[in-house]
Amino acid sequence: MADPVTVFTSPQPTVNGPLHVGHLAGPYLAADIAARAARARGERVVVTTGLDVHQNYVLTRAEREGVEVGVMTAEFRDDIKDTYDLARIGYDVFTDPLGHAHGPIIRQLMNHLVASGATPLREVTLHACADCGRTLHDSYLSGLCGECKAPAAGGACEQCGSLTQVDTMVDPVCGRCGGDPRPFAATVPVLRMEDHREALIAMWLRAELPPAVRDLIDRTLQAGLPQIALACPTNWGLEGDGPLAGLRIGPYTEIALSDLYAVARGIDPEAAEVPAYLAALDQVGSLWHFLGLDNAFWYALYWPAVWAAAGVARLPLSGLVVNEFYTFAGEKFSTSRKHGIGATELLRTEDPSIVRLFLAWDRPDRFRSDFSFNSFRAFADRAGPLLAGVRRVPEPLDPDLAALELTRGESALRPEGFDPPLAVRSLLTLLAGGVQETGSLRAALTGSEQE
Repeated sequence: MADPVTVFTSPQPTVNGPLHVGHLAGPYLAADIAARAARARGERVVVTTGLDVHQNYVLTRAEREGVEVGVMTAEFRDDIKDTYDLARIGYDVFTDPLGHAHGPIIRQLMNHLVASGATPLREVTLHACADCGRTLHDSYLSGLCGECKAPAAGGACEQCGSLTQVDTMVDPVCGRCGGDPRPFAATVPVLRMEDHREALIAMWLRAELPPAVRDLIDRTLQAGLPQIALACPTNWGLEGDGPLAGLRIGPYTEIALSDLYAVARGIDPEAAEVPAYLAALDQVGSLWHFLGLDNAFWYALYWPAVWAAAGVARLPLSGLVVNEFYTFAGEKFSTSRKHGIGATELLRTEDPSIVRLFLAWDRPDRFRSDFSFNSFRAFADRAGPLLAGVRRVPEPLDPDLAALELTRGESALRPEGFDPPLAVRSLLTLLAGGVQETGSLRAALTGSEQE
């Protein structure tokens, strides 16, 4: 029997702009570092990532800048993949909605959900803008989070992670023109998350989840798990077929299904039908999602509910590794607001090993942190000579202490209690003490096998 598989995922970046340094410091480098460390421990590892093309933030940017959306998305896709290469971020499966294979797989899975009765077609009330007519979701929706009252768009609140829809928000309006919501009836596939309450609770009891995510789960359970339309009539997104003709598949549903087939194909590249996907997922020993808090509702609650509806018998989630916001000049890195530093820009001008080490050390791990070039340069001046082995060692580190430090650093890269800042401190302590044998630490953190 094959060894159980350890799976690591990170959110598919939205192609409404290039990756910035905040992305790297959050889930993307973290998932790569954890995967390298797991492989060094001898685990069978599958890493998945991809692209999110069908958030309407993509169309919004193209329309506002007067560019052709297909050209824009292709350019940002290439830039994102270049950033992965420059940052030495590896993956086993990359789901690309701009490729030919993706759409048919997602439609197959969606039609399976409807035909199986797991997400039947129901008439529900949705909302459109009374002025411009857009269906109000994602960037087409704006208001205040009904839970924490922070400004929010449709989807999930960036501050507390709560679900943000017209009926859960305060003062919801159209995010494009400011018009008021107008209710309308639509027949769409609906997932009743309450149908999977027992399976979800059993999974949450097993999983390692940070306090903010447990608070989100508790609030949602108390309010009642929501029912969510998996597709709707709108002007952007992957088009449905068969019973879903005329609807666009919701981007969060698409990504949940993308993860499902990507993980399955990472385990069994020949899997092409739902039964084969489910059989492959039975081999998952542990599954860890790396993400920011703004994605916690989707990864902790919605993704597992979609997988359960698809027929995954035992939800394999082991835990979430959740980062806080990384800020620049005191404000959150933001693609849509063009605030921050491009990841490619930094990686092309600086040593990628130093960039990876610094962003792991300064990672907004359990609290927010703020990027500054002064601190980056000071770190590079210290770490660069240590990596190169040219800094004089005033006093070698005692071998027993070195062994303890190495154990501490390697343990910090396990997903349970994941702590890359501690791992970087351990590596620098070892190098400063003249220790050359650094186990898996150096390769995992820098991403370079040759160093």
